[in-house]
Amino acid sequence: MNTIFYMNLSGLSKSRRHVSIRKYLSMEECCDKGVEWANKNRRCASLPLTSESRECSMTQVQCCRNKLEEHYCSDGIEFANVREECDSHISENSTCEAEYFKKCCYCCLLGKTAQVQGRSCEPNLKIGYQCGIVFRACCVKDQEGTDVSIVDDAPKKEQAEISKEELDQEDPYLHDGCRGGGPCSQQCRDTGSSYVCSCFVGYQLQPDGVNCEDINECITGAHSCGIGQTCINTLGSFRCQRDTSCGTGYELTDDSRCKDIDECETGTHNCPPDFICQNTPGSFRCRPKLQCMNGFIQDALGNCIDINECLSTNMPCPAGQICINTDGSYTCQRISPSCGRGYHLNEDGTRCVDVDECSSSNQPCGEGHVCINAPGNYRCECKAGYSFDVISRTCIDINECRRYPGRLCAHKCENTPGSYYCTCTMGFKLSTDSRSCEDINECESSPCSQECANVYGSYQCYCRRGFQLSDIDGISCEDIDECALPTGGHICSFRCINIPGSFQCTCPSTGYRLAPNARNCQDIDECVAETHNCSFNETCFNIQGGFRCLSLECPENYRKSGDTVRLEKTDTIRCIKSCRPNDVSCVLDPVHTISHTVISLPTFREFTRPEEIIFLRAITPTYPANQADIIFDITEGNLRDSFDIIKRYMDGMTVGVVRQVRPIVGPFHAILKLEMNYVMGGVVSHRNIVNVHIFVSEYWF
Repeated sequence: MNTIFYMNLSGLSKSRRHVSIRKYLSMEECCDKGVEWANKNRRCASLPLTSESRECSMTQVQCCRNKLEEHYCSDGIEFANVREECDSHISENSTCEAEYFKKCCYCCLLGKTAQVQGRSCEPNLKIGYQCGIVFRACCVKDQEGTDVSIVDDAPKKEQAEISKEELDQEDPYLHDGCRGGGPCSQQCRDTGSSYVCSCFVGYQLQPDGVNCEDINECITGAHSCGIGQTCINTLGSFRCQRDTSCGTGYELTDDSRCKDIDECETGTHNCPPDFICQNTPGSFRCRPKLQCMNGFIQDALGNCIDINECLSTNMPCPAGQICINTDGSYTCQRISPSCGRGYHLNEDGTRCVDVDECSSSNQPCGEGHVCINAPGNYRCECKAGYSFDVISRTCIDINECRRYPGRLCAHKCENTPGSYYCTCTMGFKLSTDSRSCEDINECESSPCSQECANVYGSYQCYCRRGFQLSDIDGISCEDIDECALPTGGHICSFRCINIPGSFQCTCPSTGYRLAPNARNCQDIDECVAETHNCSFNETCFNIQGGFRCLSLECPENYRKSGDTVRLEKTDTIRCIKSCRPNDVSCVLDPVHTISHTVISLPTFREFTRPEEIIFLRAITPTYPANQADIIFDITEGNLRDSFDIIKRYMDGMTVGVVRQVRPIVGPFHAILKLEMNYVMGGVVSHRNIVNVHIFVSEYWF
């Protein structure tokens, strides 16, 4: 039969009242309330008691703590499996929750170590029942096959004689599909023919049916944070953080005001049954129901403590007598060497002096307390940075970083027992005030290979001209090969040579020099510079990239003209007719002049249209159309018909224009013979011959 508890909820406030009628709660219902509170809040410190029955309250607290132990034990096991260590999560806080986590995490690590070292997975009984379960579960996890302690070289006959029942007795988990956790990441249940995976509270099963992922209660809305609180997701759970802190004993209302919590009305006090709860601003006070008799005073626990009347300022006994305290009263006796509690005789034994309990080595107040001596007694107070916990009745550390978020440190706040310290993020260092953070000039340590620019909280590397920053480390500078760029072929007119941080242009080894712009090549006129090797009887003719020594002599009955015409691309030697006296055939010969011209042409790699290279101008004005005509012709040397000649009238003169109509690949040398004939009445009356020495160069700039 279930035990029935009676609960009267008529005294609860409207905000905390769940039922406004009388209700009887069974043992199971009281336990369910405790489990529900543990699942929602992950703590039992402020557990609201749903009944004035002492049995229901104890059941509710015990079920809450048991469920809380399961939560934190599961978290400890998972942390050990994922991180392979426990110290980074375990703080110096000695709360029950931290102890649950620490115990299961350590026990799981012991089991995993035994598995790695090949030791037995059967735990030592002295480590405790629950620790042994965790030890074995983590030890057999991921193991396959039979027990590794079976000897391979044992006789096969003896192995065959071992029955299935004996194997089951030796290893009861041999046929368990969930042995070692099975394929499941958290919880596994063997159904006989298969297995079913499940997750701890605060996790959900993924579609693969094996792995578990954390439920973000803050996103799904499954949290219980109220108005004025921010939901912060944690691994397997969540926590509620106030946006505005009201302090202990106060709650944030819907209009963001701080309202005193009536612990007596809400039932969140911890007054024993023999005490009456009395609410105070921000706290409460427990008043005992029973009053002490005269001569006694009640302490915080309701105990009647004797009043030492002998310690009052007004000595109750007359001079010459000593006051002796008794239970509820005192007696006066003549002076004797007997001292009361908290006092002892002085060195000469004539009077009683106070005992300084705080100076003893026993430390009567314990860790986190300060002992203050008083006449005949002493009291314990919390040290700076600690606060008194009314539930555990101990001094606990104040987490200043959580109590004053964003107000103590500029970047990060790290809590320490009784205090805190500030740290900075990467790229900053702590200022002299130990709170602010100032930028670190990383460039002072020369992290870059060339140039460094400091920025707020970091730095930036850059390179000098001709270099580029490496895509691999962002620090080193790599040379830019300007010659390999898409425009590299147009940087230099001949050849580009890459050098660290820049480039150099070069020209052919002979016949050219680098122009002042350091990119183009200029032809060297060896004839003008007199760097040729032509003999006295030879004439130097400059061509692109070199020169030619030609010995040009006038034929019989001709003599050289006194001047040599020098043009930009041509050198010309002219021979004029000079007949001997009475030489009739010489006089009748129509050829009046024979000229030798040297011209240097480039190799036309992209030949798109005819190129005009020579202009032959008539030395006399044009005759009337019915009197004479001038005919231009190429008579010799026109290989592959690479040239033609056309007649043009320019500035009242007749001009023969020699054109290159096909490309010629150098080096190439040809002698082109041109004739300019003056024809009158169908007869050539005057003829000029021009021999053109054409040199086609391989390079042309």
